[in-house]
Amino acid sequence: MIFGYIRPLYDDETCKKQLKELPEECDTIYQESHGKPKKRTKLEEMLMALKPGDKIIVERMFVLADTTRHLDDLLKLCKKDGVSIHFLKEDIYSDQSLAYSLEAMMGHYMQFQTDVAKQSAINGISNAREQGKTIGRPRKPDVNIQKAVSMYHSGNYTLLDIKNETGISKSTLYRYLETLGSHDN
Repeated sequence: MIFGYIRPLYDDETCKKQLKELPEECDTIYQESHGKPKKRTKLEEMLMALKPGDKIIVERMFVLADTTRHLDDLLKLCKKDGVSIHFLKEDIYSDQSLAYSLEAMMGHYMQFQTDVAKQSAINGISNAREQGKTIGRPRKPDVNIQKAVSMYHSGNYTLLDIKNETGISKSTLYRYLETLGSHDN
């Protein structure tokens, strides 16, 4: 049997891109409902259904695995079970010897690591929002901003004095002054 596996990712949340890439000869396509590393029930379901001689096809390495350790574990498991994996984007078959240059392999590895980092960031932001947390750098209290602007306009303080007193950096102060339309160059 030929199995396809897809999951929502930072650059393909609806899995349309992955579905388009999978060949028509896939007998069954397993699709996760989320892109998070935990509780990937469809991956587990697919792994339980595998028999010797079966083949898994994924759009790229990161679709199947979340970390290099996870990828290594899945490759070992599939090899032990007599199952091959075809990574379409990398054009790598797990059951064939590779004739890749070190440069090409490093390129694949670097792209995998980039995918891991991007997906982790998206998951982290999503989790923070679900918990009601504010995303991004915390805003300075309005009192400090008003004090910094007032100190700047008085002409009695250096930018270092203003920063030490209010915690407002030069670039932040200038940004607020521009917003207020009162920055003298």
